Amino acid sequence: MSKVEQNIPINKGNYSMDTPEREALFEKYRGQGWEEEYKEYRANWTKYAKEKIVSDYPLLVDIELATICNLHCPMCYTITEEFACHVHRGVMDFELFKKIIDEIAGKVPAIRLSLRGEPTLNPNFIKCIHYAKQAGIKEVSSLTNGSTLTPEFMEKMMLAGLDWLTVSIDGINEEYEKVRVPLKFADTVEKLKTFKELKEKYEVHRPVIKAQGIWPSVKPHVEEYYHTLAPITDLVAFNPLIDYLDNDTDIVYDEDFGCPQLYQRLVIGEDGKVMACSNDENGRMCMGDVKTQSIHEIWHGEPLTKMREAHAKMGGFKDLELCKLCYLPRKTEDSETSSVDGREFIIRNYVGRTQEIGK
Repeated sequence: MSKVEQNIPINKGNYSMDTPEREALFEKYRGQGWEEEYKEYRANWTKYAKEKIVSDYPLLVDIELATICNLHCPMCYTITEEFACHVHRGVMDFELFKKIIDEIAGKVPAIRLSLRGEPTLNPNFIKCIHYAKQAGIKEVSSLTNGSTLTPEFMEKMMLAGLDWLTVSIDGINEEYEKVRVPLKFADTVEKLKTFKELKEKYEVHRPVIKAQGIWPSVKPHVEEYYHTLAPITDLVAFNPLIDYLDNDTDIVYDEDFGCPQLYQRLVIGEDGKVMACSNDENGRMCMGDVKTQSIHEIWHGEPLTKMREAHAKMGGFKDLELCKLCYLPRKTEDSETSSVDGREFIIRNYVGRTQEIGK
């Protein structure tokens, strides 16, 4: 495979608005107890993508525990007709989860138990965390809308060994409540306070808690957003609104783009089907099926190999309809800045992409 000089973005679209000191602590706590391996894992996250190295196993396996969700946020693809037509609604069977973990334990350092739905709606959510940690998975992370976070559930999550939890918090007060219907901002803040108290009670740093919001909801009250959430979380971050609803037609691309995910992670849907990447929301391209194939076989299989070959060519992503719709190849512009306590940060918006929720 030819290796051309491409722009291969790492962690594009996910930006911290926090202090360097808190960012460093967040990283420290993520790697606590496996420091050298963690350092290697994070270095390889960049190295494998930049150098187009196909490792024996992926660095991260996304395991979707649920495609169902209990909210209907206006910017989310799960509310679209296409999603309803193409994606099976359900939760992953625990035996299938065990099959995945039994193969990758000791070979894959990290798993993420979330993708399209609300993972905590899977009745085996806690059991999945415990099984993965007992098997030796170093980092188990997940994302939640926060709706199910009772004190008892949070304590079980922590004791099972969850390492990192991202909580979607789109703005404060009425901004948050317009998006995350029927959740209330004050209730979510109280949940995060409780989680912090639980960690203090048990004298642990994990799970590290990251608050993440879409920029249009954060923007009206940036300082208040940060100062409300920073004391009760480990990191505060945001992301510009992307075209989850597939509304954009005039897309401006970074012509030198090469995809990092093809060398970093493998994404397994609730039904066992392997998607092209974490941005294949509607499962347009199936790379394999873990019910009948091994992770190793799929990772090195023909469908993913062909995708890598397409992306290895300059502009090759345009040969794939899925990739043409993805936000990763889209050109960004540093057209906006904001600040907290005089600390300025850049909003890297996508060229031509509206930052209006629901559009």
